[in-house]
Amino acid sequence: MFAIHDLKNNLKLQPLTIENWHLFEDVMGEKGGCGGCWCMYVRMSSAEFRNHKYEGHKRRMHEIAKAGKPTGLIATINKKAVGWVAFAPREDHKRIENSRAYKRIDDKPVWSITCFFIKKEFRNKGLSKQMIKGVVDYAKKKKIKTLEAYPAIPYSDKVPAPFLWVGILSAFTKNGFEVVQQNGKSRAMVRLEVI
Repeated sequence: MFAIHDLKNNLKLQPLTIENWHLFEDVMGEKGGCGGCWCMYVRMSSAEFRNHKYEGHKRRMHEIAKAGKPTGLIATINKKAVGWVAFAPREDHKRIENSRAYKRIDDKPVWSITCFFIKKEFRNKGLSKQMIKGVVDYAKKKKIKTLEAYPAIPYSDKVPAPFLWVGILSAFTKNGFEVVQQNGKSRAMVRLEVI
C-alpha cells in the first residue's frame, strides 16, 4: 500500500496509447470502469452508448487509442496504474457538445476533462486534485490553452463515488479553475486559461 506522500511525490500521468493499453485495462478492471463504460459515455450519443454495451465500448476506446487520438491520461504510482482522467478536445465528447446545460460560451479551442476513475483503494486520498494538477502541467507542455470541466457540487458528505465521476468542484477550484456557468445546485462548468 502507498503512503499519502507517495501520491504527491510519485504520481505520474501519461497519455493513453496502444503501448500502455494494459495499464488502462488494469485501472478499469473487469467491469470496465463504471458499469462497462470504458470511458465512452460522454463520447457517444445515448443511442450509440446503448447499442455498444460493455465489450463494444472497450473495442471503441481501443480503436481510438490505436488511431493515436487523445483520450485521457493514466495515473501511475511507482509504475502501477491507480487512476484515469478523460481529457481530450471538447468536440470529441458528443454529450458535452450537444448538451443544453453545457453550451459553448465562446469559440476558443477547448480541451475538456470529463471523467475520473480511481481504483477503489486509492479513493478519498485527494488523488483527483493531484490528477487535475497533472492535467494542467501536461496542457502547459502541449501548449493547450483552455481547459474546461463539468464537476459535481456534492450535496452532502456521503455522496456515493459513482455520482462523482466528473470530479468535484473544490478539486478544480483548488487548481485555479473558475466557475463560468452554474447548472443548478449540483453541477457547474469551470474553466482554466493555461499560462
